Amino acid sequence: MTTSGAKAGARTGGCHCGAVRYEVTGHAAHHAICHCDDCRASSGAPMVAWYAVGEDQFRLTAGEPTVFEGATGAERAFCPRCGTGLFYRNAQILPGIVDIQSATFDDPAEQPPTIQIQCAERLPWVTQMAAMPEFARYPEE
Repeated sequence: MTTSGAKAGARTGGCHCGAVRYEVTGHAAHHAICHCDDCRASSGAPMVAWYAVGEDQFRLTAGEPTVFEGATGAERAFCPRCGTGLFYRNAQILPGIVDIQSATFDDPAEQPPTIQIQCAERLPWVTQMAAMPEFARYPEE
């Protein structure tokens, strides 16, 4: 999906309030579900999906995220207005890569993740999710 002003074939996305927007071109190095403790702590979610691209494939098109610098050289960018987590960079571990939280794409269902990483830190109950009852919306009481 593209929005006006986006390059043909580009994927676009942004934060919940729309203050920070971005564009990605080309193919991802990988699209992974990460189960690490750090992702869980920073997102407040049991796992995070990351779409990894080269710095030259990524550009901000609106706004300026706030960056939290972690102890291991990790930089986590988020919207200063609504708090949506957006990007991850770590020059030591992933030089030249921007990891985008893929749920922030305008079309998050277009390309599903293909791998799971940091499974050694996965919450044990995550592997049991397929057995849980499902509801299209909230369950009736």
